[in-house]
Amino acid sequence: MKRAFDFLSAAVGLIVLAAPMALLWLVVRASSPGPGLYWSQRVGRGSSLFPMPKFRTMRIDTPEVATHLLDDPDRWLTPVGPFMRKLSLDELPQLWSVLVGHMSLVGPRPALFNQVDLIAARKAEGVDALRPGVTGWAQINGRDELAIADKVALDAEYLRRRSFLFDLRILVSTVVPVLTAKGVTR
Repeated sequence: MKRAFDFLSAAVGLIVLAAPMALLWLVVRASSPGPGLYWSQRVGRGSSLFPMPKFRTMRIDTPEVATHLLDDPDRWLTPVGPFMRKLSLDELPQLWSVLVGHMSLVGPRPALFNQVDLIAARKAEGVDALRPGVTGWAQINGRDELAIADKVALDAEYLRRRSFLFDLRILVSTVVPVLTAKGVTR
């Protein structure tokens, strides 16, 4: 049931948001050199790598590490990057990853391939058995503010509690933090 819900929601979302997403792509392309989409290698179910698209919010010469590991991360942002990140507009292309089955609407946020401490901690808790999500239990309970141990504890709690109703609760609870940029540090 979860996969069917994900597939249908992503398909409808991509259709409904096609024009706004095309406009965002044009804004990214017009505001800085480089492609409109950025494809990063992320860790998915079973610790396998998959390409995940986002609207590009960082300059093309940005080191490929988690934003919080950059010295002065703000200097790497494109002119429209802060706005897109604040409202999580850069995440919209991930609906494609949901549609093709690399991601779910709800699950642990996908780690970058080089976040070895997060990957190892999730694997130790069995969280790597889940599809990563566009949003998740840890995401609505702290986003960027969470330490890795806290994030993994919330991911493990999601693993234990997961259900369709819990996913719906998380999806509804995602709206307020996204609209208010609560917990977003960059």
